[in-house]
Amino acid sequence: MISLSVLGVELAYWQVTSLRVLGVLVAVVLPAGAFVYLFLFKMMSFMQSRLGPMEAGPFGSMQLLAEVGKFLQKEDIVPERADRRLFFIAPYIVLASTFLLFSVMPFGPDVYFTNLDTGIFLALGLSSVSVIGILIAGWASANKYSLIGGIRAAGQLIAYELPMVLAVVGVVIQAGTLNLQGIVAAQHQGEIFGFSGIGNPFLLTQFVAFGVFLVATQAELTQTPFDMPVAESEIVTGYMTEYSGLRFLLFFIGEFATAGAFAAIAATLFLGGWALPFVSLDDNSMNFIGPLVLFAKMLMVGFLIFWARFTFPRFREDQLQAFAWKYLIPIALINILVTMILKVAF
Repeated sequence: MISLSVLGVELAYWQVTSLRVLGVLVAVVLPAGAFVYLFLFKMMSFMQSRLGPMEAGPFGSMQLLAEVGKFLQKEDIVPERADRRLFFIAPYIVLASTFLLFSVMPFGPDVYFTNLDTGIFLALGLSSVSVIGILIAGWASANKYSLIGGIRAAGQLIAYELPMVLAVVGVVIQAGTLNLQGIVAAQHQGEIFGFSGIGNPFLLTQFVAFGVFLVATQAELTQTPFDMPVAESEIVTGYMTEYSGLRFLLFFIGEFATAGAFAAIAATLFLGGWALPFVSLDDNSMNFIGPLVLFAKMLMVGFLIFWARFTFPRFREDQLQAFAWKYLIPIALINILVTMILKVAF
């Protein structure tokens, strides 16, 4: 957790736990809200030559709060034949996966919730928990469209988790650690052909892995061109068909919060995380500047994610699976092989 020695304060265990919960809430909600406003409301509008929301607040900045209020007022409908208990808990499982993802992210030298030697391994494992919630939502809805959407989502997420993991392996080999703080340090202290001025952001040496990771992230988020599980023209938003009100809102928040979580992971693995060139990793000011630096890098990655979403057409189901198994996985394996050879040689 945040090292309270930075603030010169000693707190009780319950107070530290409360700060952890509050910190995760802020880490989840702020990026999700920023992604919705900047990319869903504004960037998509500009790409389509329109202004987007403009009435609620300055330049439509309060539109998200209006949307949240609208969903909270909607009736919470449960299908007659649905499994009520599973139907209720499914969106919370999906959202819990996102909360847990942020719990392993470092935001500064002493600003973190957990600092584990196997941090990236845990993050990749936690990212797969959402599949369970999606499957439960599809099955518990007692709706054939929802079930098809849930099955599609499970097949897609399982297929694209493998190239995502393989993309991360190249970074782990180069950094020599699974610890996320260690990966940040390896990039900050690295050199490029003997030049250490900007460190060695792994984006420069692992650009193939970065591309594979972004494509796999797009599929994990079930966003266009990988939006088969929620295809409105085929299965009426898939596993979310029967959800309304608060629970639909939770799925909506979960989608954009997870986009923020994957953007944070990509920024940490490939863009140096919270660190800045020319600033020491031990500089106490990075405990306050670091979260802002990481957030800025998350927005850069988020731009790429949502630019692809608003640009490319949807794959067919067979194309979607073939792309993962025939192209992404072999490319990721070749990248691992080349990284191993260069690691040993240099």
